[in-house]
Amino acid sequence: MMKFSDFDISNDILKAIDGMGFERTTPIQKIAIPLELEGRDITAQAQTGSGKTVAFAIPILEKVFIEDKSPQAIILCPTRELCIQVAGVIDEVGKHIKKLKCLAVYGGQPIGKQTRVLKKGVHIVVGTPGRVIDHIERGNLDLIGIETVVLDEADEMLDMGFREDIERILRDTPHQRQTLLFSATIPTEIKRIAKNYQKNPKFIKIDSNRKTSPKITQYSFRTNHKYKFDDLCKIFEAYNVKSALIFCNTKSGVDFVFKNLKKSGYSAEALHGDMSQKTRDRVMNKFRNGNVRFLVASDVAARGLDINNLDVIINYDVPQNMDGYTHRIGRTARAGNAGFAFTMVTKQDEHAFNNIKSKSKITEKKVPSDSEIEAIKDKAIMDKVKSSVENDDLEKYLKIVKENSSKNISSDEIAASLLKMMREK
Repeated sequence: MMKFSDFDISNDILKAIDGMGFERTTPIQKIAIPLELEGRDITAQAQTGSGKTVAFAIPILEKVFIEDKSPQAIILCPTRELCIQVAGVIDEVGKHIKKLKCLAVYGGQPIGKQTRVLKKGVHIVVGTPGRVIDHIERGNLDLIGIETVVLDEADEMLDMGFREDIERILRDTPHQRQTLLFSATIPTEIKRIAKNYQKNPKFIKIDSNRKTSPKITQYSFRTNHKYKFDDLCKIFEAYNVKSALIFCNTKSGVDFVFKNLKKSGYSAEALHGDMSQKTRDRVMNKFRNGNVRFLVASDVAARGLDINNLDVIINYDVPQNMDGYTHRIGRTARAGNAGFAFTMVTKQDEHAFNNIKSKSKITEKKVPSDSEIEAIKDKAIMDKVKSSVENDDLEKYLKIVKENSSKNISSDEIAASLLKMMREK
């Protein structure tokens, strides 16, 4: 991989990238950044978590003319959450560029506050298509000075019905602009937008399984619909799942899993597409802050979500196709971290699952029995004990055990009692 210092970029940006802990590029960054710095249009097929935000943030920031306080770049995203995330990355990459202004605009936030900031002047606007159109119609946002347009998660924006808004925004920007399109999949509609609104774009495809998700361990579990929820709980126990994002295919499925998790004593929240923005934000903040263990969501509700340090994704329902599967599991194993993706498969899921399995490295596992779960827990504790014996200074604790051993209580019995207490706490 290349280093960021190999690119022809400013010291301010290199300093910021270094401060973010990045040294070497991801595959999408290595290919896209030089092309973008040359002014080329690109259509890039890359998954969430591939480093694409930094891939378009650097070239945009290289071109910004600080003295001009009118918008010079606009980035369209499908959801509020993704807007906030992208604007945050741009602020981080541009933190050493004095007087740089980047603004996220989206629904669910008072438009007056956004209007006041726009009137004062911003260099980069990150927004959902609907709210961007709203500001244009109110006279708050003039696109005449736009040099770069980015369509981020373009396929999701089209799925959410933003096609007309996107095309209107593209028509309102200067013809000589640079247009960068990033999408996890490239359906016909994406190809049509590329053809109509880009100039000789360079197509980039990053292999999601091999390059952007190398550390996702993927397991499947055969189950019966009748015992599916019970098997989910067994998976929690067997694999010591502390927190997870759980996907269901329908709103009723989300409700069922959420209610049964709560009934079983688990800390959980549900995320629906028809929730108000205020409720959605409250739920997401609780999950991100670790105040709830499990978030149950549908694909629609989870669009644009980006959650740091998410270790486990669970497909309670098998997604409809490979694209859906890729979208879901791509939310774990970010920034070089490892992650797990568990998929529960009933007899009715056979066709969809076999199609997904043929294109992905999924290991089939059995749902563990109650006795196997007990053995797994015992082994996990004993592995920690063995590690402590090998690596820790236990002299003080050995002394305590010896002092409390007697003819009536052996050291073995003390160890067994401690194990029991650990298992039952």
